[in-house]
Amino acid sequence: MAATRGAIAAVGTAVPPCCVTQQTLFPLLRMHFREKLQERSLAVLEQVLAHPSIRSRYFSVDSVSHLAEIKTETADERIDRFTRWAVLLSEQSARQALARAGFEPRDVGAVVVNTCTGYLCPGISTYLIERLGLPQDVRAYDLVGAGCGGALPGLQVGHAALAEGQGAVLCVAVEVCSATFQMADDMSLLISNAIFGDGAAAAVLTPGATRGLGLGATASRFLPALRDEVRFVYKGGALHNRISQRLPEIAGLEVSTFVRGFLAQHGLDVGDIAHWAIHPGGDKILNTLQQRLGLSDEAMAVSRGVLLNYGNMSSPTVLFELEQIIRDGVRADERCLLVAFGAGMSMYAALLEPGASA
Repeated sequence: MAATRGAIAAVGTAVPPCCVTQQTLFPLLRMHFREKLQERSLAVLEQVLAHPSIRSRYFSVDSVSHLAEIKTETADERIDRFTRWAVLLSEQSARQALARAGFEPRDVGAVVVNTCTGYLCPGISTYLIERLGLPQDVRAYDLVGAGCGGALPGLQVGHAALAEGQGAVLCVAVEVCSATFQMADDMSLLISNAIFGDGAAAAVLTPGATRGLGLGATASRFLPALRDEVRFVYKGGALHNRISQRLPEIAGLEVSTFVRGFLAQHGLDVGDIAHWAIHPGGDKILNTLQQRLGLSDEAMAVSRGVLLNYGNMSSPTVLFELEQIIRDGVRADERCLLVAFGAGMSMYAALLEPGASA
C-alpha cells in the first residue's frame, strides 16, 4: 500500500435550522401542489415520504413557515438563497472542524470547496477566506459537477495540496439541494423531493499526522456511458434532477465491483474493513450494495443512521457518516472505507487508517 502522506484530523458538520419530518412534509406538499400534480404523483410522493428509511431532513430556510417560499422564488431569489446558506453552512462546518482539530485559521494553507447545487464566481472558497480570516495567500480550489460523490475528489485535491507543505488543508462539501427544487409529474423530481436535504461538512487534513485517521489510498472510476442515469439537466435555465429508476441496480453492480477491485489492488477484502461510510443514495441503493458486498447490518448502521436523520444531502453525506464513525471510535487496528458515487456515473473510494504517519 502507498505510504500515507497525511491524515484527517477532524470533521465538522452543519445543517440549516429548518428540520422537517417526512410525516409533516406530505400535507404541505399536497396543499401547495395538488393543482399541479396528478393523483398518481401525489400517491407516489406519499408512499416515498412514508418509507421508514428517512425520518427527517433539513432545508435552507429560517423556519418551516418559510418552506412555501421555495415554490414561488424567482431564479434570482434562488441563487441568493443558495449563496446565503451555502456560505453560512460551509463556515459553520469549517469552524467546527478547525476547533476539533485544534487549529486556527492562520494554520490553513489550502482550502477546497465542492458543490453541485449552485454556481458562484468567485467561488465559495473566497467567502470562507473572508469569513474565517484565512491567510490571503492561501491556495483555493473550487470544485463543481461531481454530484453526490464530490466530497471524495475534494479530499483527493486536499491530499495533493498537502505536498505543498503550506500547512493544514480545509476540505468542504456543501449542498443546498432545495435550491434545485422542481415539481412536476416526473418520477425523478418526485423521488428527489422526497429524499434530498441540505447540509455541509468539512474535514481538516494535516501532513504526517500521528493522530486522526490516516488518508491512504484513494481511487476514482467514471462511466460516461451511464451519464444520463443520474445527473442534473437544465430546463428553462433551472437545474432538474434526473435519477433513473434503474439506479439501484446499476449502482449495486458497478459500485460493488469498483469497491472489490479497489480493495484487491491493496491486498484487502471486504472483511478487512471495520467501518463503512457508504453514500446513502437511498434505501434501495443501500440494500443492493449491502447484498452485493455481503455486508452485515452492523456495517451498514452508520450509513442508514445518517439517511434516517438527514436524508440524502448529496456530497456532504459521506462526511456526516465519517463524523459519526470518529465519534464512535476507531481502534488502532481498524480500517475505514469511504465510498461515494453519483453524477456521471462517477465512483470514489478512500481508505483510512488510524494513527498513520508519513
